[in-house]
Amino acid sequence: MNYRKDRYGNELSILGYGCMRFSTKGGKIDLEKAEQEILAAFQAGVNYYDTAYIYSGSEAALGEILKRNNLRDQVYIATKLPHYLIKNRESLDKYFEEQLKRLCTDHVDYYLMHMLTDVKTWDRLKALGIVEWLQEKQRKGAIRQVGFSYHGNSDMFIALCDAYDWDFCQIQYNYLDEHSQAGKKGLHYAASKGLPVVIMEPLRGGKLVNLLPPKAKALFADYPVKLSPAAWAFRWLWNQPEVTCVLSGMNSLEMVQENVRIASEAEADSFTEEDHALIAKVVQEINATTKVGCTGCRYCMPCPKGVDIPGSFAAYNRIASDGKMEAFREYFMCTGLRKDSAAASNCIACGKCEQHCPQYIEIRKELKNVRKAFEGPIYKLARRAIKLFKAY
Repeated sequence: MNYRKDRYGNELSILGYGCMRFSTKGGKIDLEKAEQEILAAFQAGVNYYDTAYIYSGSEAALGEILKRNNLRDQVYIATKLPHYLIKNRESLDKYFEEQLKRLCTDHVDYYLMHMLTDVKTWDRLKALGIVEWLQEKQRKGAIRQVGFSYHGNSDMFIALCDAYDWDFCQIQYNYLDEHSQAGKKGLHYAASKGLPVVIMEPLRGGKLVNLLPPKAKALFADYPVKLSPAAWAFRWLWNQPEVTCVLSGMNSLEMVQENVRIASEAEADSFTEEDHALIAKVVQEINATTKVGCTGCRYCMPCPKGVDIPGSFAAYNRIASDGKMEAFREYFMCTGLRKDSAAASNCIACGKCEQHCPQYIEIRKELKNVRKAFEGPIYKLARRAIKLFKAY
């Protein structure tokens, strides 16, 4: 196993265990199976285990497995505060104490604000006293390091990086999202501030393995260096020294063994020009199936009405590769979870964006298509629910 250091010199395995996708049996997590997989990962050198309050049964399963095998002090636990449920200072303690009980521990090594959406949301938490609360927990050793996880565009990610003295952060990043979500721009900005970056969705939920277009699969198969699509996706990430740890939701021994093998062989700055060219061709083949030729350059931004234009198009393009539900999920995270909506329906057709688009995309027309695709009754109901949660 290879390791990279966090902000304070702790060595983290470059492969982290994402605990959101444990196998289930009878509607509950299959604890025995999960235990076998976690033990195999631990024995191979994986020391970073990521869960969250809202991952059904995950915290309790991880805590029980670590307790059974006396592994708590030999690994790092990362979990997440469901800040969208927080209404007052007292509820911070309520949820945190519940998490400690589930995890069978007295401290959390890496504590994240889960899906922090924008600076206004962080400001709301600050008004509730979260900064003082976090500092108190850190002084007592109950929380070792504080970070945030994020889905959204690079500009807001950068603003959030500057909003607090974070210890680390977590973003969605892979070779298809190089210029969407926080993207390469966000990755490099976080690294420039000395923030370790944990990566989620390295395979786009398996889509960069199972749902590649035939021509993309052929490019990998015909390349002289014989690696699986998953190996290429992981190695592309680990080739970047700014990447600290990559999470994988492993739910089979075979997956654990394969990912550990890849992580043990991966090195930073090891890609050749030909390797980069291969990935670029694969991305090109994937993008050939997309609906809008948006490159995520962001020349169209900012929108006077707050529309996340690149984020909207990135989600819209996911329909072809990932299916309507996954595309809707990304669209809602990028536009609907914010306090101030960034939805396509905010567009007033002013045309300012089209004046700056180097791809000459008919943005106003395509935003109407995005709205038709995603902003139906479910979207509107979800937005209302979010507003109720965030009411204060």
